[in-house]
Amino acid sequence: MFLGAVAKPRWNHLGQCTFDGKIENFPFINRVAAQRDSKNRPRGSIEINHPNQLIKKFIRQLITAILRKWPSEGPSIIFIQQDNARVHITNDDPIWQQHNRQRGLTFILTQQPPNSPDCNILDLGFFKSIQSLMHKKMPKNITELITAVEDAFGELYPKTLTNVWISLQHHLNEILKVKRSNDYIQPHFGKKVEEDNGRLRIQVTIPTLLVREAVAFLNPNRDQQ
Repeated sequence: MFLGAVAKPRWNHLGQCTFDGKIENFPFINRVAAQRDSKNRPRGSIEINHPNQLIKKFIRQLITAILRKWPSEGPSIIFIQQDNARVHITNDDPIWQQHNRQRGLTFILTQQPPNSPDCNILDLGFFKSIQSLMHKKMPKNITELITAVEDAFGELYPKTLTNVWISLQHHLNEILKVKRSNDYIQPHFGKKVEEDNGRLRIQVTIPTLLVREAVAFLNPNRDQQ
């Protein structure tokens, strides 16, 4: 199991990548010595277990990685979105409170909306991109699999990650149109064609009318108060 951490890449006016958005890829494992002999390995061999509770250690590692890689011109408030797995922590966790403000940066934990994988940049396209690179390496065991995933993370082209972020913005627009339902058609707008024609926008516009309709839907009694 891997826990990925990515941010939106940054590009200058010359089209050069100044921040690749790849924070870190963390293998969520413990390496322990095997207690018994088996047909797969002798006693004492190092085996890889998937622990149930390493999330707080991961959070500390994540913040360290962000501090190491975050661009100086980046925003000072950083939202860290988790999925809804029970092992994750909340903003009032004591361990989190010790680490959520460092070097002028403020970290805020948010939760992925329930049953909404399209709102998670990792599920939307990042893991799929990593997986396609990893399969080319044809790992034969879990150790090789971990190495293959880590190599694929390093090899992923920043433009691919940028395209996933663009897709996320279009998906969020579609969710607004259906009033936060997940009953919508996934948008396809031809990023490659738009890029070739010099019309690809990294920042997607949200129509003003769409925002007003969404606010009215969420606050139906607002005008009556």
